Amino acid sequence: MVKIDFLTIIDILGTLAFAISGASLAMQKKLDIFGVLICSFATAIGGGTLRDMLIGDLPVKWLTNELIILVILTGTFATVIFRKKNPRIAKALFLFDSLGLGLFTMVGIQKGLEHGFSAGIAISLGTITACFGGVIRDVLLNQVPLIFRKEIYASACIAGGILYYLLLKLDLSGAIVQAACILAIVAIRIIAVTFDLSLPSFYKDKQDE
Repeated sequence: MVKIDFLTIIDILGTLAFAISGASLAMQKKLDIFGVLICSFATAIGGGTLRDMLIGDLPVKWLTNELIILVILTGTFATVIFRKKNPRIAKALFLFDSLGLGLFTMVGIQKGLEHGFSAGIAISLGTITACFGGVIRDVLLNQVPLIFRKEIYASACIAGGILYYLLLKLDLSGAIVQAACILAIVAIRIIAVTFDLSLPSFYKDKQDE
């Protein structure tokens, strides 16, 4: 039986958000239902799978937790069913991707803390958890992964992780600190896209970006 606590809720919501994000992008590329499912699963569990393999936490979580599979399937089929009823699919895709980014960063950081890793390693695990499902998804869809482009993406996870450790020093409750970290990552991502903020480019010719 799955223990329902705040972190479990975060994990479920992050899985659902990334499943919807992966399915939506796959449908934009006009993949068939099998392709949509594969992209949804890759986006939702790719980062967590890599994280667990790196730290030797085996078998990886989704192999022993049927709830994760159910959440992904629910998110995928809900996306397929309601896609035509949502004319703002691009905005919805961005929102779910941003939410997943924040939620999974927190899940990865907590996993690092549980294993006694340093702050830097825990933040790295949070970034891997949040970003590498999207990397796998983008590779499957034959496009340059978003994390490797100039957009503020992984750096938002890192900033949120640093904020998390700073807030811990204020003796706030764990749930409040975790929520603040998630909201900060989502806010950074939304602000960056809204105001077209990006990391510095090494390329002078815009056509080469």
